[in-house]
Amino acid sequence: MTLEVSTGAVVYRRVNGELQYLLEESATSHFWGFPKGHVEGDETDEQAAEREIREETGLHVHVDTADFKQVDEYPLPNGNQKRTIIYLAEVQGDPAITRQASEISHIDWFNYEDAHMTLTYESLKVILEKANEYLLKQ
Repeated sequence: MTLEVSTGAVVYRRVNGELQYLLEESATSHFWGFPKGHVEGDETDEQAAEREIREETGLHVHVDTADFKQVDEYPLPNGNQKRTIIYLAEVQGDPAITRQASEISHIDWFNYEDAHMTLTYESLKVILEKANEYLLKQ
């Protein structure tokens, strides 16, 4: 069994005092989740997450690896194990999003309630809950 490692982030912004979360639907697996992808070469988790977010969304973000970190681990259909490490990344203002069409079929901003309903997997909903709780304390 091989361990595949991905990193990404709960990408968020504040609009008129309300938190909004960026979710994307995979073009290949048709599930809704957070921007993420495989760590390549000798990248750090932070570098991989920032690169993947930029590739998938066109957004340039700084991933905060200091205070928030969630790990989602599950078996893949090919028999490998997948570990996804999720951090936080704030977007300032209302920058344009450029969807990577080969990997992402839909991408949009959601308030917490809609994001929670849209996420496909329960483990991602738990990560969103923890991120939202953390951000509300800031």
